[in-house]
Amino acid sequence: MSRRSLLRALGAGAGAAALAGCGVPAAYIAPGDRTAADRSAADKRLVFANWPLYIDTDDKNPQRRPTLEAFEKRSGISVKYTEEINDNDEFFGKISPALMNHQDTGRDVIVVSDWMCARYVRLGWVQEMDRAGQPHVARNLDPLLRNPSFDPGRRHTVPWQSGITGIAYNRKKLGREIRHTSDLWKPDLRGRVTLLSGMDEAFALLMMGNGADVTRWTADDFHRMTDQLRRLVRERHIRRFTGNDYIKELSSGDVLACQAYSGDIIQLQADNPDIQFVVPEEGAELWAESMMIPDLARHKRNAERLIDYYYEPEVAAQLAASVNYVCPVPAAREVLASSKDKDTAALAENPLIFPSDRMRKRLATARDISAKERPVFEKEWNEIVGL
Repeated sequence: MSRRSLLRALGAGAGAAALAGCGVPAAYIAPGDRTAADRSAADKRLVFANWPLYIDTDDKNPQRRPTLEAFEKRSGISVKYTEEINDNDEFFGKISPALMNHQDTGRDVIVVSDWMCARYVRLGWVQEMDRAGQPHVARNLDPLLRNPSFDPGRRHTVPWQSGITGIAYNRKKLGREIRHTSDLWKPDLRGRVTLLSGMDEAFALLMMGNGADVTRWTADDFHRMTDQLRRLVRERHIRRFTGNDYIKELSSGDVLACQAYSGDIIQLQADNPDIQFVVPEEGAELWAESMMIPDLARHKRNAERLIDYYYEPEVAAQLAASVNYVCPVPAAREVLASSKDKDTAALAENPLIFPSDRMRKRLATARDISAKERPVFEKEWNEIVGL
């Protein structure tokens, strides 16, 4: 089962989204006020908040997490691991009262999507990490993920896993290939196409299909894309806008092509090899969900050690083999390729875990939506998708 197929309870975080989008009076925390006395040396523990189904588990006992247990044994640091993040906005609403009031959240590491990371970074709600103590991150982080516009140099964020938002389709039932985003708009797909309903998840691929440079997209690019969507909705070409329920419709054949996440499609292909995943010729978005250390976290050094541990190629390979998302540690590919297990070794050749050089040239990370832009763009987007 896909991790994302259990998530995306759309609308659950509407109040928090409004809070984040409109800005919070006096919420910004200056750099000098973000740290607390670090208890790491004397208190060998930390609290790690993550999403469900997003870490390796033992085949015989799902409650065991081999990489995490190995870290605890090696470091002597006890990790309280919680699967409490089900939606970016919902979790923002859960911990924002503590952060805006300059209080400890009770968590030392959190993982959220990069578009949401941008809000935390802008508000000064996360701490800068000490890269001198994170040699594996410095050496092994994928160059494509090193410099997002909201956090140049990744000083405050480190990708946990990555992925691609592209196009999935049933090659056998459609009877042709899809190579361009514009192929979705051909007459034979009228009423058989779905797009993602979340603006942050959907907009980059659609803009790139129109030739926009998403690393520096403009309001004109956004409006050109939404004008196109209005026409397609009016013509009933788009079946609907979805969360992760596109998986069921693609599997059943009710939908022949859709906007999709690479990690979901890896798992669908295991049951149906006719389902293909495409990075269009115009490009697709490479995104990440990243680890951060919240303000006033009590075990900052312990948290930095945990984050660096997951950038050791052997550890990153073990995690990638379990969760099947794009691995942010390219060096892990060689580790998997050398495995004596054929299925494990085959993962090294899967472009949805380790994109090929040709695919990598077509991947880009969109600049984030600013706090000033967000209310206007969200209003326009939500009117189109019916939220």
